[in-house]
Amino acid sequence: MILQAAPQLRIARFRGEIDAAISAVLGGDAYILGAPVEAFEAAFASYAGCAHAVGVSSGTEALALALRALGVGAGDEVILPALSFAGSAQAVLQCGASPRFVDVDPRSRCIDPAAAADAVTVRTAAIMPVHLFGYPAEMPALIALADRHGLAIVEDCAQAHGATLVGRRLGSFGHAAAFSFYPTKNLGCIGDGGAVTTNDARLAERLRSLRNYGFAGSERISREPGFNARLDTLQAAILSALLPFCDDGNRERRALAARYRVALADCLGLGLPPEAEGAVHHQFAVTHPDRDGLMRCLAEAGIGSAVHYEPGLHRHPAFAWGATEPLPVTDRLAATLLSLPIQPEVATLAVDRVAAALRRFCTTLR
Repeated sequence: MILQAAPQLRIARFRGEIDAAISAVLGGDAYILGAPVEAFEAAFASYAGCAHAVGVSSGTEALALALRALGVGAGDEVILPALSFAGSAQAVLQCGASPRFVDVDPRSRCIDPAAAADAVTVRTAAIMPVHLFGYPAEMPALIALADRHGLAIVEDCAQAHGATLVGRRLGSFGHAAAFSFYPTKNLGCIGDGGAVTTNDARLAERLRSLRNYGFAGSERISREPGFNARLDTLQAAILSALLPFCDDGNRERRALAARYRVALADCLGLGLPPEAEGAVHHQFAVTHPDRDGLMRCLAEAGIGSAVHYEPGLHRHPAFAWGATEPLPVTDRLAATLLSLPIQPEVATLAVDRVAAALRRFCTTLR
Protein backbone atom coordinates (compact mmCIF):
# COMPACT_ATOMS: atom_id res chain seq x y z
CA MET A 1 0.00 0.00 0.00
CA ILE A 2 1.29 3.44 -0.96
CA LEU A 3 0.25 5.85 1.79
CA GLN A 4 -0.74 9.43 1.04
CA ALA A 5 1.42 10.62 3.94
CA ALA A 6 3.50 8.74 6.49
CA PRO A 7 5.30 10.90 9.07
CA GLN A 8 6.56 7.74 10.76
CA LEU A 9 8.80 7.13 7.75
CA ARG A 10 10.41 10.55 8.13
CA ILE A 11 10.95 9.86 11.82
CA ALA A 12 12.63 6.58 10.90
CA ARG A 13 14.81 8.32 8.30
CA PHE A 14 16.15 10.78 10.89
CA ARG A 15 15.86 8.52 13.92
CA GLY A 16 19.49 9.01 14.94
CA GLU A 17 19.22 12.79 15.04
CA ILE A 18 15.85 12.64 16.82
CA ASP A 19 17.06 10.17 19.43
CA ALA A 20 20.06 12.38 20.17
CA ALA A 21 17.80 15.43 20.58
CA ILE A 22 15.47 13.58 22.95
CA SER A 23 18.40 12.25 24.96
CA ALA A 24 19.83 15.75 25.35
CA VAL A 25 16.54 17.05 26.76
CA LEU A 26 16.15 14.10 29.11
CA GLY A 27 19.67 14.68 30.39
CA GLY A 28 19.16 18.40 30.82
CA ASP A 29 17.30 20.48 33.36
CA ALA A 30 14.70 22.26 31.17
CA TYR A 31 11.49 20.46 30.28
CA ILE A 32 9.35 23.59 29.78
CA LEU A 33 10.82 26.44 27.68
CA GLY A 34 14.53 26.91 28.45
CA ALA A 35 17.59 26.83 26.22
CA PRO A 36 16.33 24.22 23.69
CA VAL A 37 13.28 26.36 22.88
CA GLU A 38 15.38 29.51 22.63
CA ALA A 39 17.86 27.74 20.35
CA PHE A 40 15.13 26.56 18.02
CA GLU A 41 13.47 29.98 17.98
CA ALA A 42 16.74 31.62 16.97
CA ALA A 43 17.43 29.03 14.27
CA PHE A 44 13.92 29.15 12.86
CA ALA A 45 13.83 32.96 12.82
CA SER A 46 17.05 32.95 10.81
CA TYR A 47 15.67 30.28 8.48
CA ALA A 48 12.47 32.26 7.89
CA GLY A 49 14.35 35.49 7.30
CA CYS A 50 12.81 37.20 10.32
CA ALA A 51 14.19 38.87 13.42
CA HIS A 52 12.08 36.83 15.85
CA ALA A 53 10.33 33.47 16.20
CA VAL A 54 8.16 32.56 19.17
CA GLY A 55 7.48 28.87 19.73
CA VAL A 56 3.89 27.97 20.62
CA SER A 57 1.81 24.86 21.09
CA SER A 58 0.24 24.53 17.62
CA GLY A 59 -0.29 26.26 14.32
CA THR A 60 -3.80 27.27 15.34
CA GLU A 61 -2.49 28.86 18.53
CA ALA A 62 0.16 30.61 16.46
CA LEU A 63 -2.56 32.26 14.37
CA ALA A 64 -4.74 33.12 17.36
CA LEU A 65 -1.88 34.55 19.42
CA ALA A 66 -0.58 36.57 16.46
CA LEU A 67 -4.02 38.11 15.93
CA ARG A 68 -4.42 38.85 19.65
CA ALA A 69 -0.95 40.37 19.89
CA LEU A 70 -1.86 42.67 17.00
CA GLY A 71 -4.96 43.83 18.85
CA VAL A 72 -7.59 41.93 16.87
CA GLY A 73 -10.62 41.18 19.01
CA ALA A 74 -14.36 41.42 19.51
CA GLY A 75 -16.17 43.39 16.83
CA ASP A 76 -13.34 42.97 14.29
CA GLU A 77 -13.39 41.03 11.05
CA VAL A 78 -10.52 39.05 9.54
CA ILE A 79 -10.53 38.39 5.79
CA LEU A 80 -9.33 34.91 4.84
CA PRO A 81 -9.87 32.38 2.06
CA ALA A 82 -12.61 29.80 2.46
CA LEU A 83 -10.39 27.10 0.99
CA SER A 84 -8.29 26.22 4.03
CA PHE A 85 -8.14 24.02 7.12
CA ALA A 86 -10.66 24.76 9.87
CA GLY A 87 -7.90 25.94 12.21
CA SER A 88 -7.53 29.13 10.16
CA ALA A 89 -11.08 30.20 11.01
CA GLN A 90 -11.07 28.76 14.53
CA ALA A 91 -8.12 31.02 15.36
CA VAL A 92 -10.18 34.06 14.37
CA LEU A 93 -13.05 32.95 16.58
CA GLN A 94 -10.68 32.38 19.50
CA CYS A 95 -9.88 36.09 19.41
CA GLY A 96 -13.54 37.04 19.57
CA ALA A 97 -13.35 38.33 15.99
CA SER A 98 -15.39 37.19 12.98
CA PRO A 99 -14.05 35.45 9.87
CA ARG A 100 -14.96 37.05 6.55
CA PHE A 101 -14.48 34.42 3.86
CA VAL A 102 -13.54 35.30 0.31
CA ASP A 103 -12.94 33.27 -2.81
CA VAL A 104 -9.59 32.00 -4.06
CA ASP A 105 -7.80 32.55 -7.32
CA PRO A 106 -8.50 29.55 -9.59
CA ARG A 107 -4.86 29.32 -10.65
CA SER A 108 -2.97 29.72 -7.36
CA ARG A 109 -5.79 28.34 -5.16
CA CYS A 110 -4.77 31.02 -2.66
CA ILE A 111 -6.75 34.08 -1.61
CA ASP A 112 -7.91 36.28 -4.50
CA PRO A 113 -6.62 39.84 -3.81
CA ALA A 114 -9.51 41.37 -5.75
CA ALA A 115 -12.04 39.43 -3.68
CA ALA A 116 -10.22 40.49 -0.52
CA ALA A 117 -10.41 44.13 -1.62
CA ASP A 118 -14.16 43.85 -2.20
CA ALA A 119 -14.61 42.38 1.31
CA VAL A 120 -13.00 45.23 3.26
CA THR A 121 -15.43 47.01 5.60
CA VAL A 122 -15.13 49.43 8.50
CA ARG A 123 -14.86 46.36 10.77
CA THR A 124 -11.93 44.78 8.92
CA ALA A 125 -8.84 44.57 11.12
CA ALA A 126 -6.65 42.02 9.37
CA ILE A 127 -6.08 39.88 6.30
CA MET A 128 -4.97 36.27 6.69
CA PRO A 129 -3.52 34.91 3.44
CA VAL A 130 -3.11 31.13 3.49
CA HIS A 131 -0.19 29.78 1.46
CA LEU A 132 -2.22 26.70 0.59
CA PHE A 133 -0.36 23.45 -0.11
CA GLY A 134 2.96 25.33 0.11
CA TYR A 135 2.22 27.70 -2.80
CA PRO A 136 2.67 31.45 -2.28
CA ALA A 137 -0.27 33.82 -2.16
CA GLU A 138 0.03 37.13 -4.03
CA MET A 139 1.66 39.03 -1.20
CA PRO A 140 2.58 42.29 -3.00
CA ALA A 141 -1.07 42.92 -3.93
CA LEU A 142 -2.26 42.00 -0.43
CA ILE A 143 0.34 44.22 1.23
CA ALA A 144 -0.73 47.15 -0.96
CA LEU A 145 -4.36 46.49 0.00
CA ALA A 146 -3.51 46.31 3.71
CA ASP A 147 -1.47 49.51 3.53
CA ARG A 148 -4.33 51.39 1.87
CA HIS A 149 -6.72 50.48 4.68
CA GLY A 150 -4.37 50.28 7.67
CA LEU A 151 -4.86 46.53 8.13
CA ALA A 152 -2.64 43.93 9.74
CA ILE A 153 -1.43 40.93 7.75
CA VAL A 154 -0.96 37.56 9.43
CA GLU A 155 0.37 34.95 7.03
CA ASP A 156 -0.86 31.41 7.50
CA CYS A 157 2.33 29.49 6.68
CA ALA A 158 1.21 26.19 8.19
CA GLN A 159 2.03 24.43 4.90
CA ALA A 160 4.80 26.68 3.60
CA HIS A 161 8.02 26.04 5.54
CA GLY A 162 10.86 27.29 3.36
CA ALA A 163 8.65 28.50 0.50
CA THR A 164 9.71 31.70 -1.23
CA LEU A 165 8.26 34.52 -3.30
CA VAL A 166 10.58 36.76 -5.36
CA GLY A 167 13.50 35.22 -3.49
CA ARG A 168 12.10 35.98 -0.04
CA ARG A 169 10.83 33.44 2.47
CA LEU A 170 7.13 33.30 3.11
CA GLY A 171 6.49 34.29 6.70
CA SER A 172 8.58 37.43 6.36
CA PHE A 173 6.04 39.54 4.43
CA GLY A 174 3.31 40.21 7.00
CA HIS A 175 3.26 41.84 10.41
CA ALA A 176 3.39 38.27 11.72
CA ALA A 177 3.20 34.74 10.35
CA ALA A 178 2.04 31.45 11.83
CA PHE A 179 3.69 28.06 11.24
CA SER A 180 2.51 24.60 12.21
CA PHE A 181 4.85 21.72 13.03
CA TYR A 182 2.17 19.02 12.91
CA PRO A 183 3.87 15.70 12.06
CA THR A 184 2.83 15.70 8.37
CA LYS A 185 4.24 19.17 7.64
CA ASN A 186 7.41 19.73 5.61
CA LEU A 187 9.01 20.50 8.98
CA GLY A 188 7.10 18.41 11.51
CA CYS A 189 7.73 17.26 15.06
CA ILE A 190 6.31 14.17 16.81
CA GLY A 191 3.30 15.97 18.28
CA ASP A 192 1.73 19.38 18.06
CA GLY A 193 3.81 22.52 17.77
CA GLY A 194 3.87 25.92 16.13
CA ALA A 195 5.66 29.24 15.89
CA VAL A 196 5.00 32.88 15.12
CA THR A 197 7.58 34.84 13.14
CA THR A 198 7.82 38.62 13.09
CA ASN A 199 10.26 41.47 12.61
CA ASP A 200 8.62 43.50 15.39
CA ALA A 201 10.49 43.16 18.70
CA ARG A 202 7.60 44.51 20.77
CA LEU A 203 5.17 42.13 19.10
CA ALA A 204 7.51 39.20 19.82
CA GLU A 205 7.73 40.24 23.46
CA ARG A 206 3.95 40.33 23.75
CA LEU A 207 3.64 36.94 22.07
CA ARG A 208 6.03 35.43 24.61
CA SER A 209 3.87 36.86 27.37
CA LEU A 210 0.57 35.71 25.85
CA ARG A 211 1.79 32.13 25.36
CA ASN A 212 2.76 31.92 29.04
CA TYR A 213 -0.19 33.12 31.14
CA GLY A 214 0.48 36.81 30.42
CA PHE A 215 3.69 36.70 32.46
CA ALA A 216 6.34 39.35 31.80
CA GLY A 217 9.97 38.25 31.89
CA SER A 218 10.77 35.94 34.82
CA GLU A 219 7.93 37.24 36.98
CA ARG A 220 5.13 34.76 37.56
CA ILE A 221 2.56 37.56 37.63
CA SER A 222 -0.11 37.79 34.94
CA ARG A 223 0.06 41.29 33.47
CA GLU A 224 -2.81 40.54 31.06
CA PRO A 225 -5.02 37.55 30.19
CA GLY A 226 -2.77 34.89 28.74
CA PHE A 227 -2.69 31.23 27.79
CA ASN A 228 -0.75 28.03 28.34
CA ALA A 229 0.38 27.81 24.72
CA ARG A 230 4.11 27.10 24.94
CA LEU A 231 6.09 24.96 22.52
CA ASP A 232 7.19 21.83 24.39
CA THR A 233 10.92 21.75 25.03
CA LEU A 234 11.14 18.19 23.70
CA GLN A 235 9.45 19.15 20.43
CA ALA A 236 11.69 22.21 20.09
CA ALA A 237 14.77 20.01 20.39
CA ILE A 238 13.43 17.60 17.76
CA LEU A 239 12.63 20.50 15.43
CA SER A 240 16.16 21.86 15.86
CA ALA A 241 17.49 18.47 14.80
CA LEU A 242 15.23 18.33 11.72
CA LEU A 243 15.47 21.96 10.57
CA PRO A 244 18.83 21.51 8.78
CA PHE A 245 17.18 18.91 6.51
CA CYS A 246 14.10 20.97 5.61
CA ASP A 247 15.49 22.55 2.45
CA ASP A 248 16.74 19.18 1.23
CA GLY A 249 13.26 17.76 1.75
CA ASN A 250 11.73 20.68 -0.14
CA ARG A 251 14.10 20.07 -3.06
CA GLU A 252 13.04 16.43 -3.08
CA ARG A 253 9.39 17.52 -3.18
CA ARG A 254 10.07 19.87 -6.10
CA ALA A 255 11.73 17.04 -8.01
CA LEU A 256 8.77 14.75 -7.32
CA ALA A 257 6.32 17.43 -8.44
CA ALA A 258 8.29 17.83 -11.69
CA ARG A 259 8.11 14.07 -12.28
CA TYR A 260 4.35 14.13 -11.74
CA ARG A 261 3.97 17.01 -14.20
CA VAL A 262 5.79 15.16 -16.96
CA ALA A 263 3.97 11.89 -16.34
CA LEU A 264 0.50 13.46 -16.10
CA ALA A 265 0.79 16.17 -18.76
CA ASP A 266 -1.61 14.52 -21.22
CA CYS A 267 -4.20 13.12 -18.80
CA LEU A 268 -7.63 14.16 -20.08
CA GLY A 269 -9.67 16.07 -17.49
CA LEU A 270 -6.89 16.16 -14.92
CA GLY A 271 -5.92 19.58 -13.58
CA LEU A 272 -2.39 20.00 -12.22
CA PRO A 273 -1.28 22.34 -9.42
CA PRO A 274 0.05 25.77 -10.37
CA GLU A 275 3.70 26.15 -11.28
CA ALA A 276 5.40 28.46 -8.79
CA GLU A 277 9.16 28.65 -8.49
CA GLY A 278 9.16 29.08 -4.73
CA ALA A 279 6.53 26.46 -3.87
CA VAL A 280 7.44 23.63 -1.50
CA HIS A 281 4.63 21.23 -2.46
CA HIS A 282 3.28 20.33 0.95
CA GLN A 283 0.57 18.68 -1.11
CA PHE A 284 0.43 17.83 -4.80
CA ALA A 285 -3.28 18.30 -5.37
CA VAL A 286 -4.80 17.56 -8.76
CA THR A 287 -8.36 18.24 -9.85
CA HIS A 288 -10.77 15.98 -11.69
CA PRO A 289 -14.52 16.29 -12.29
CA ASP A 290 -14.96 12.72 -11.03
CA ARG A 291 -12.67 13.18 -8.05
CA ASP A 292 -14.42 10.56 -5.93
CA GLY A 293 -14.22 8.00 -8.72
CA LEU A 294 -10.53 8.75 -9.15
CA MET A 295 -9.99 8.33 -5.41
CA ARG A 296 -11.71 4.91 -5.50
CA CYS A 297 -9.64 3.86 -8.50
CA LEU A 298 -6.41 4.75 -6.71
CA ALA A 299 -7.53 2.92 -3.57
CA GLU A 300 -8.26 -0.21 -5.59
CA ALA A 301 -4.69 0.03 -6.92
CA GLY A 302 -3.33 0.27 -3.37
CA ILE A 303 -2.60 3.98 -3.57
CA GLY A 304 -3.63 6.39 -0.84
CA SER A 305 -4.92 9.88 -1.57
CA ALA A 306 -6.68 12.57 0.46
CA VAL A 307 -9.25 15.33 0.09
CA HIS A 308 -8.10 18.80 1.22
CA TYR A 309 -10.50 20.58 1.90
CA GLU A 310 -14.17 19.75 1.46
CA PRO A 311 -16.39 21.56 2.09
CA GLY A 312 -15.06 25.10 2.06
CA LEU A 313 -15.00 26.82 5.44
CA HIS A 314 -18.04 28.92 4.52
CA ARG A 315 -20.05 25.69 4.51
CA HIS A 316 -18.94 24.51 7.98
CA PRO A 317 -21.74 24.96 10.51
CA ALA A 318 -19.41 26.79 12.91
CA PHE A 319 -18.60 29.49 10.33
CA ALA A 320 -21.54 29.43 7.89
CA TRP A 321 -22.33 33.08 8.50
CA GLY A 322 -18.81 34.14 7.48
CA ALA A 323 -19.48 34.50 3.73
CA THR A 324 -21.72 37.24 2.37
CA GLU A 325 -21.23 36.37 -1.32
CA PRO A 326 -21.18 33.08 -3.29
CA LEU A 327 -17.72 31.51 -3.50
CA PRO A 328 -17.88 29.48 -6.73
CA VAL A 329 -14.16 28.85 -7.17
CA THR A 330 -13.85 27.51 -3.64
CA ASP A 331 -16.91 25.28 -4.11
CA ARG A 332 -15.57 23.94 -7.41
CA LEU A 333 -12.09 23.23 -6.08
CA ALA A 334 -13.40 21.69 -2.84
CA ALA A 335 -15.41 19.21 -4.95
CA THR A 336 -12.59 18.28 -7.33
CA LEU A 337 -9.22 18.49 -5.49
CA LEU A 338 -7.38 15.29 -4.64
CA SER A 339 -3.96 15.19 -2.93
CA LEU A 340 -1.52 12.58 -4.23
CA PRO A 341 1.48 11.19 -2.32
CA ILE A 342 4.31 13.77 -2.34
CA GLN A 343 6.21 13.13 0.91
CA PRO A 344 9.68 12.05 -0.26
CA GLU A 345 9.84 9.00 1.99
CA VAL A 346 6.60 7.77 0.39
CA ALA A 347 6.59 9.09 -3.16
CA THR A 348 10.19 8.73 -4.38
CA LEU A 349 9.65 5.13 -5.44
CA ALA A 350 5.91 5.51 -6.09
CA VAL A 351 5.45 8.35 -8.58
CA ASP A 352 5.50 6.11 -11.66
CA ARG A 353 2.94 3.72 -10.18
CA VAL A 354 0.66 6.56 -9.07
CA ALA A 355 0.90 8.26 -12.47
CA ALA A 356 0.18 5.02 -14.31
CA ALA A 357 -3.01 4.51 -12.28
CA LEU A 358 -4.10 8.08 -13.00
CA ARG A 359 -3.47 7.66 -16.72
CA ARG A 360 -5.49 4.44 -16.78
CA PHE A 361 -8.40 6.16 -15.09
CA CYS A 362 -8.34 9.13 -17.44
CA THR A 363 -8.04 6.88 -20.50
CA THR A 364 -10.99 4.75 -19.39
CA LEU A 365 -13.21 7.86 -19.26
CA ARG A 366 -12.46 8.94 -22.85
